[in-house]
Amino acid sequence: MTKALLIVDVQNDFTEGGALGVDGGAAVASGVTDLLAAHGDEYALVIASRDWHDADNDNGGHFATAGDPDFVETWPEHCVAGTDGAEYHPSLDTSGVHAHIRKGQGKPAYSAFEGVDDEGRTVSQLLDEHGVTDVDVVGIATDYCVRASALDAVEHGRHVRIFTDLVAGVAPESSERALAELAHAGAVLAESSVLAESPVPQEERSDEASE
Repeated sequence: MTKALLIVDVQNDFTEGGALGVDGGAAVASGVTDLLAAHGDEYALVIASRDWHDADNDNGGHFATAGDPDFVETWPEHCVAGTDGAEYHPSLDTSGVHAHIRKGQGKPAYSAFEGVDDEGRTVSQLLDEHGVTDVDVVGIATDYCVRASALDAVEHGRHVRIFTDLVAGVAPESSERALAELAHAGAVLAESSVLAESPVPQEERSDEASE
């Protein structure tokens, strides 16, 4: 088993006080930092995604430039490239992140699998390059980008686990529906405390598996 951690959109605009802030977003940021400090060595690959929208257009209709946003397909301006809102939340320690994914450049994009890193590699390519079989997913928002990213990870043949204590959603009802959908698709719902039950570092487990 080779594991990756996928950190979805833990950005200023998606946390409290941001353009599309959700309750619990800051707690997710600090919680993911704690997870990385305690268990980062268990992951062969740590990926973090960000919305990274263009400033000079409506990003394929994603931004509501005329009239009010419907908060389903159109949204207020958020996570514009180069702005503070697009940056990672300050409580998220990204020093252990191996790959940074930018998505939504000029178009709507919910799943991290729709973005690329600085070298143009997709999440799927990165997982393949590292031989990843299992993906743990955390981040924001449960009912949108976490949902889409986790479903794509399942679709790409990975064993997926959602840490339900390290996600935050726009609304309780839609978040519950999203988690139910993910479970139905085959993802495992668990709290991050399960990591304490298997403290063997990734390298040792990989060596054991190859024997």
